Order: sequence, then structure tokens, then C-alpha cells
Amino acid sequence: MKSKIFIACDTTSTKKIKEIISKTKNSRIKIGYKFGLEFLNSKNGRAYLSKIRNKTIFADLKLHDIPNTCTSAINAIKDLKVNYLTIHISSGLEALKAAKKASGKIKLIGVTILTSLNNKALKEIGFDKDVKKLVLHQARLASKAKLDAIVCSAQEVKLVKKVFKKEIITPGIRFNSKKNDQKRILTPKQAIANGANWLVIGRDITEGNIKKNIKKLIDHLNR
Repeated sequence: MKSKIFIACDTTSTKKIKEIISKTKNSRIKIGYKFGLEFLNSKNGRAYLSKIRNKTIFADLKLHDIPNTCTSAINAIKDLKVNYLTIHISSGLEALKAAKKASGKIKLIGVTILTSLNNKALKEIGFDKDVKKLVLHQARLASKAKLDAIVCSAQEVKLVKKVFKKEIITPGIRFNSKKNDQKRILTPKQAIANGANWLVIGRDITEGNIKKNIKKLIDHLNR
């Protein structure tokens, strides 16, 4: 089975996006493209995305609101033909169920605790559970709401798989130990070994020589 990679397109430049899409074409791994708030809120971002065809598109909107606002936001982006869309599980069961109902063919992804947070950061926010317990709790809620996928750290995949049986998407993937703004990270191979279905990789692919970076990723996965 082909490894599946979402490339995080973290830019406002449509020129850069075109370069990323053209230089990541390959037959060895399945590629999708993740667009976050930066691109989707940019002047040309939405218009550009509306013209993309025959690509797996992940709109990382991370909805986090009352049920009515979440469903209205989903209805407002249906013209974009996105395949995946994120919502924070901490929006609550009612919002998750309403969003799932509104999402139609779009796969709704529940976001657990962000990979930029650790136990210390959770305490600062006011949570008294540690990361792993909280992620497990949220995975159960995502399962109850019948969400299509979950985003979690690669370190928590095995735990999540105990209670959530659909797709698992893992950010915080690094070829080396440079964390940048992530706290809970693993290499692509480690994440797949843990059972991740999709990996999200950004800078390690999009910075520098993109074609070389893709080759490096393929070599890493086949070692």
C-alpha cells in the first residue's frame, strides 16, 4: 500500500503553491495538499483553491464554535470541493454531530490536543488531565460523533486506535529532531509503524529543493 502524505502548504503565495504541486508529483507515494488559515484567508487563496481539480484537498480550518456557526461555515465552503475538513473535538459533541451532518461528502476530521502543546502548556490553559488521557477521551468523543478521521500526534496513534477505528492523520512529522514549533514529534517511518494512515509534512518538503526532498522522503520510507 502506498504511503499517504498531506503536504502542508503554509504560504499565501499561489506561485509557491503551484511549484509545490508540480514538484511533488510522483508515483511512489500518494500526495494530498493541506491548506490552513493562512492560505484560505489570503486575498487570492480561496479563488485559487476553487480552481484546483483532481487533487486530494485538506482544508485545515479547525472549526471551533457553536453548532450553528460550524454548520454554516461548512455550507459556505462546499463550493471548494475539499475532501477533508478539520473541527476541534473540544467544540463538544453537539457541534461535532451537527458538523458531521452538514459535511456531506467532505470527510470531517476531529482535532485532538494540538501537537504544539505539552503537559505544561495544558496546565497553563487549565486542564488537569495529561496529554495522553485527554487525547484518548477526545478520540472516544470523535467515535461517538461518527467523525471520519482524527488528527493526533504520531506518539498517540496506538492509543487512539484502541477507541477510534477510522483514518488517523498525524502532523508533527520530522526527518530529524529539529522540532520548530512542535512538541510531540516522530519521523515518517515511526509514525507509519505506529499505524498512522496519513502524515502531514510541511517544511521538510516545501523548503529548499522540493524534488530532492520528496526523493529523500521516499528513500526514508523504503529503508
